[in-house]
Amino acid sequence: MPNIGNDIVDLKFAKTESNWQRKGFLEKQFTKKEQEIILNASDSFLQVWQFWSMKESAYKCFTQQVEKRFFAPKKFECSITSKNEGFVIFEDLKFYTTTVINTSYIHTIAKSHQEKIEIFSSIGSSKNVDNDIKLKLAEKTGIPSEEIEKRKTTIGAPIYYHKEQKLTKSCSISHHGNYGAFAFTL
Repeated sequence: MPNIGNDIVDLKFAKTESNWQRKGFLEKQFTKKEQEIILNASDSFLQVWQFWSMKESAYKCFTQQVEKRFFAPKKFECSITSKNEGFVIFEDLKFYTTTVINTSYIHTIAKSHQEKIEIFSSIGSSKNVDNDIKLKLAEKTGIPSEEIEKRKTTIGAPIYYHKEQKLTKSCSISHHGNYGAFAFTL
């Protein structure tokens, strides 16, 4: 089963709350290849957060497979293949990413397989994500949103149910600053 992950970065929040230029930050989070790309980018700030978003979304995708959490951002190496597309390599696995960058946020969705799968996603207020997922699920399944329940796996990944029927195959939620985002497959 293909898994998905997503991550969102509120760019205004990142500018004021995260100092990516502090000593040791790049070395701790990014591979040598990624550091070189960041330092040579026309906008290093955006490049840092694009790579971070790609790594986070791939990590969420991977942890759904193995149901184990860990912190090892340098083990996830990003490559960009076009303006919005790329991939992340972790050990012998490849995660395919699609990233949207605008003046407000960077949002990436990663998937564990290259084949086309239908992914439902949305970006909104960080406070409304759970309700937004239930509304989107209600729209897609015909089940009233108030009858949809969120449960969590052992690692905290969300799964949505109607009674004992699992509605989402893979689901990822992210929050940062003023934004919340989700992506799921049925």
